[in-house]
Amino acid sequence: MTVNFQYVGVDVSESLSTFTKEKLEKLFNRYEFLISAMVYFKQEGSDHEAGKICNIELSLPGPRLYATSNEHNFEVAVRETISDLERQLKKRKEVYKVY
Repeated sequence: MTVNFQYVGVDVSESLSTFTKEKLEKLFNRYEFLISAMVYFKQEGSDHEAGKICNIELSLPGPRLYATSNEHNFEVAVRETISDLERQLKKRKEVYKVY
């Protein structure tokens, strides 16, 4: 499992990286065809209610999966993004089951 982090306009946070890695590890264990993940954390300055953006791109056979969320907190954004990715992965796994 390879997870790369990029912080855009945000200070690097080991606790946030560890939290995200733990959440992604569950996906990697459940879906064995995953290769790697790119995680981007961004801060949007104009939005005070939300503005914490988490983008995750998963590399796997076929087209890459991508999800993003904009929340008031990075942890909530990570959970929401991973939830969206899990929904996409379930659909992709059903395609693999056909063969």
